[in-house]
Amino acid sequence: MLIDSPRLGDYHEFRVCHSLGLSCNNREPYILEMKRHMPLDPQARQLLDSIAQANLPPISSLSPAQARQQMIAASAAVGEPEAVDSIEDRAIPGSGGEIPIRIYKPQGERLPIVVYYHGGGWVLGNLETHDGYCRALANASNAIVVSVDYRLAPEHKFPAAAEDAFDATRWVSENAGTIGGRSGPLAVAGDSAGGNLAAAVPLMARDRGGPSIGCQVLIYPITDHNLDTTSYQDFANDHLLTRDSMIWFWDQYCESDTDRNHAYLSPLRAEDLQGLPSALVMTAGYDPLCDEGEAYAEKLRQAGVAVALTRYDGMIHGFTRRFDLLDKAHEALNEVADAIKSALNS
Repeated sequence: MLIDSPRLGDYHEFRVCHSLGLSCNNREPYILEMKRHMPLDPQARQLLDSIAQANLPPISSLSPAQARQQMIAASAAVGEPEAVDSIEDRAIPGSGGEIPIRIYKPQGERLPIVVYYHGGGWVLGNLETHDGYCRALANASNAIVVSVDYRLAPEHKFPAAAEDAFDATRWVSENAGTIGGRSGPLAVAGDSAGGNLAAAVPLMARDRGGPSIGCQVLIYPITDHNLDTTSYQDFANDHLLTRDSMIWFWDQYCESDTDRNHAYLSPLRAEDLQGLPSALVMTAGYDPLCDEGEAYAEKLRQAGVAVALTRYDGMIHGFTRRFDLLDKAHEALNEVADAIKSALNS
């Protein structure tokens, strides 16, 4: 379901929810909720059944090291990655030390650039877990994709990941020509916690005077520390990402209530979203993060930002990387690629 910015409110029913503190035309504070009519996608059900058969321990019961190994093992099973014309690993300077990046370059000269931040709750994930997705995105968008291996929690608390994401984006902007890209606005993109970073970096760039960002792609992003939304209640268990796992992720990355309210961590709580680049926000219908992603899209719209919101009804958190099993993953990839092409080639 695609919802363009000018008509965003027409597709939603409003639900009173004081916890998020949004406002709309003098209504009570609310979150946005589209009616959930679609059943769980059969391919998503098959994936969930196979995961259940593996009898993996819940992330919340593991140490960070154990959880990282579990994600690495799971990511190795997502299918054969696509070939890309060139791939290069580098280490670039950052305010917190060197930041590893991986540069995916399809054929062509002076290509647009996408900076990608992987998901994993700020605790898990690396260049390898999202290698297949970044390859596919580079080919589909005909753009250079720069994947950022930002510092992870709990070893590095907030704002370490956000600062690495920003530093890497600034470096890419300043060195676009040296990696074969064109100068000018970049796209930023990420999934889950990476979607959180892809929302934070445009705020940081606006507040700090650059770099220039042409669009933000937020794939089932974390946008708020409120874990009591309707989607959290409806999908607390049994749909891959659980509420207990999200509690664990938040506790690893940020224990301070004050910091959890910071706009660079909970962008839904930002006082001012004006002046941000256009956004594509993608949510999954059976995802605890569904409501906060859609609420952020609406708050961006209220601030005058051009927004496209797509809910993939019947899908679960993490679906976009599962090209091996889910037809909707291919559909979502093409939507992301088209948004990037439209924003950076216009």
